[in-house]
Amino acid sequence: MIFEQFFEPDSSTFTYLLGCEHTRQAVLIDTVECDVEKYVAALQKHDLTLVYTLETHVHADHVTAADTLRKRLGSKSVVHRDAGAMCGDLLVTDGIHVQVGSIDIEVRYTPGHTNGCVSYYVGDRIFTGDALLIGGCGRTDFQQGNAGQLYDSIHKQIFSLPDETLIYPGHDYNGNTVSTVGQEKLENKRLGGQKSRQEFVEIMANLKLAYPKQIDVALPANQACGNIAVKQSA
Repeated sequence: MIFEQFFEPDSSTFTYLLGCEHTRQAVLIDTVECDVEKYVAALQKHDLTLVYTLETHVHADHVTAADTLRKRLGSKSVVHRDAGAMCGDLLVTDGIHVQVGSIDIEVRYTPGHTNGCVSYYVGDRIFTGDALLIGGCGRTDFQQGNAGQLYDSIHKQIFSLPDETLIYPGHDYNGNTVSTVGQEKLENKRLGGQKSRQEFVEIMANLKLAYPKQIDVALPANQACGNIAVKQSA
């Protein structure tokens, strides 16, 4: 599998390129609109055709490039059916498999940060979006967030995987790029060390986080898959 990780510094967002070496088909997970030219250049470098853009959820901190890439390259947008983005070309549910050449992508429903969050399980790795971060997790104080639900999602859908499974998150703010299930089960500050559900709920209730600076633009745009007309009227 062809694999490339991108980092957008303004929102500390990771985007992932996965490509099939045989069919030359590819997907991008959690795109950022300002990095479209980087994605196009990478696709051209690897001689890949973009088939899907996959969203882990409707983002509040950046605008997706799904609509721009759909118009430019003919790719299709994939989101969970409860994400609040009916603009998606493929609305997925838990347990659905998206096949791209030889790459099998299992959709795992991981709500709690938002009610439409998914993680994508591919071979030896899982792309966790904002559900599980390296040493942390997504906030649960807006977009139908629910701390107890997030705890359950992570334990059922991610911590149940083999300890050596690689974790590629949607963001990182400390220079990390990858972790493992085993590492997060032991060392994650909010979830590690066998913290109870109640302990986690209390931790999340006392974070006192700032309001996301791009949310008023990002949410309505992403509910339209990053449609430019929606962004301009927001």
